[in-house]
Amino acid sequence: MQIYQILDKIDEYQLFVPAFQREYVWKKSDAKELISSLVKEYPTGTMLTWETNNPPELKSKKEYDERQGAIKLILDGQQRITTLYMLIRGEIPHYYTKDDIKHDPRDLYINVETLELEYFKRTKMANNPLWVHLTDIFKKKIRAKDIVRELEKTEEVSRERDDLIDDNFKAIEKIPDREFIEQSIPIKATLKEAIDIFYIVNASGVNLTDAELALAQISGYWPKVREKFKNKLREMERDGFVFNLDFFVYVMMGVLHNGGSELQKLHNSDNLERMKAAWDLLEKHTLDYVTNLLKSQMYVDHTKEINSVYALVPIIIYVFNKGKENLSQAEINKIKKWFYYSQIRQRYISQMPQKLDKDVGIAVKSATPFDDLLNIIKLERPLEISKDEFIGVDIRNPLYSLMRWYFKSKNAICLSTGVSIRKNMGKNYSLEWDHIFPYSVLKKNGYDLNNRFKYSLAQEITNRAILTQTANRTKSNLLAEDYLKEVKTKFPNALKLQCIPENQELWQLEKFELFLENRRAILSKELNIFLDSITDTIDTEVETTIEDIISKGEGIGVEFKSSLRWDYEHSNINKRLEQAILKTITAISNSEGGTLLIGVNDDGEIIGLERDFSSLKGNRDEFELHLRNLINNNFGKVFASSNLEISFPVSGENEICQVEIKRSVKPVYLSIVNENGMKHEKFYIRSGNTSQELSISETAQYIATHFNGV
Repeated sequence: MQIYQILDKIDEYQLFVPAFQREYVWKKSDAKELISSLVKEYPTGTMLTWETNNPPELKSKKEYDERQGAIKLILDGQQRITTLYMLIRGEIPHYYTKDDIKHDPRDLYINVETLELEYFKRTKMANNPLWVHLTDIFKKKIRAKDIVRELEKTEEVSRERDDLIDDNFKAIEKIPDREFIEQSIPIKATLKEAIDIFYIVNASGVNLTDAELALAQISGYWPKVREKFKNKLREMERDGFVFNLDFFVYVMMGVLHNGGSELQKLHNSDNLERMKAAWDLLEKHTLDYVTNLLKSQMYVDHTKEINSVYALVPIIIYVFNKGKENLSQAEINKIKKWFYYSQIRQRYISQMPQKLDKDVGIAVKSATPFDDLLNIIKLERPLEISKDEFIGVDIRNPLYSLMRWYFKSKNAICLSTGVSIRKNMGKNYSLEWDHIFPYSVLKKNGYDLNNRFKYSLAQEITNRAILTQTANRTKSNLLAEDYLKEVKTKFPNALKLQCIPENQELWQLEKFELFLENRRAILSKELNIFLDSITDTIDTEVETTIEDIISKGEGIGVEFKSSLRWDYEHSNINKRLEQAILKTITAISNSEGGTLLIGVNDDGEIIGLERDFSSLKGNRDEFELHLRNLINNNFGKVFASSNLEISFPVSGENEICQVEIKRSVKPVYLSIVNENGMKHEKFYIRSGNTSQELSISETAQYIATHFNGV
């Protein structure tokens, strides 16, 4: 079917989009790439349609009239078709509203000489006749000769250039004549069969998430579900809690099936009556109750403050199972404490569905659910916050969210206006962060990108104060010394409420790093007291498997390595891989300690140690002996015996090497032999989920702060 025919059928209400389809989610870059491909006459994919005289719920302003007979539904390709409709017609098709279009592509312009595509930029395009609004070409509001005439007002246009512009116009104008290959589901197909085909087409997960595919299946047996979910999303958004449709799908999965990973369980229409009843309670009570708890008890005013909203799923399931019964303060305190630790210890940063399987199951079945859930986190990482955790971390770190919640619990105020930092924020988040020591000043004094460590200190969350938007827009780049003195005069208690050192000597520029050190100490102490004082928790026995550790994913304290010495890519022994193992041990030792798993690839797939065993002509004993010799030769026997524990857990039929690495009390260096056979000592630390080498100057600075000058 040609593109213009597709658009005509949409206008004639002969081509629809079913309600189970997702909204328009393409980004503006996707629209630009589509037009670029069409101009170049590249292939642009196919469309899947279903002709039916018994259609499901439709996305449309106009309802289906059975007197129309059979109509066509777009099952696959609607993002491309919607994009083309908006760019060619200049309007939104009948099956969407303006609110459904998150990234409107209609301000796309094209340079008719170079065929470069770009969204409107006044400085680049306002006085350049070669840049033309793409829709104006399709609607024939402008022609090639108009451009040439405009150019000729200021310059001579050659015949070749005139022809080029004309040819380019023709290439653009031919786009509506391009064919989209159409694949059709036969008219005899049932709704369930059509949705199953839709699911199969998208089953790769590239275009749709598992939750979106599940929602499509649910829409097949409950046509109003998407509309109901969206209405609740809009209601919650007005109060500051911004979720997406996927979130509600996972809530439903938890409510109906006590898990998070097997979303195909939601595909069956047997869920319908239970789902309707569950949604009635969720919509009218549970969701509002939980968000009220977040605001009133946990000081969470907006989802932008939450590291992972999926930590709310076990809480919602727990509250849901209570019916309309209010929680006791003791229960609320347990939930609050677990929630905070789930955020700062990033419980759901990876392998989220699998972790929900475990956590929702505990929330449903355990007599002490949030004690158990907290103990799972405790087994993965220490609960206590150390002052060194603040070193070099910026506002993306979840500790920054905890700082905000703690400051709100103390009724902290904006340093510039004196207004409480607690407020109803609605859809738009209204708190901002500001450098206490202005970055513009620090940059002039060497804290720039030329020194990564110093730059990270300038951006550290301990150099941040929380202000309202109004205050941040009006605050000038005052020196910290002058700014903090002014705050102290106007609002005597404001600095203490945001854990800012009140010793004025520390406010001087030359004392910047000492200021950070003091604030780290204050924050770690205050935050630990805050968390400890919420409630007492029970040390319960919680089974933690090697799969649990792997499901957490790689991070600052966890690293996966496929092998000790076997190169899977080249199928041979590669001793450089041994060097990579030693580098990881060095980096984890110099940071906060952690776990190295050998026999697990970067994707978290357990592949075992058989190749390594074979390469050593032995078994686990030979492997451990070889690993210990490497460690002894590079770091010494004392380090190996006091800083490392080596074990060999089994998962299925695969054996893994687990190396538990303690934080070292002094710097650990790794000797590397260069191409000339010369040894050089290198210093590594963990940064995110990678091991990074520091320069000599960065190493000195890191040692001074991390090892207290050792």
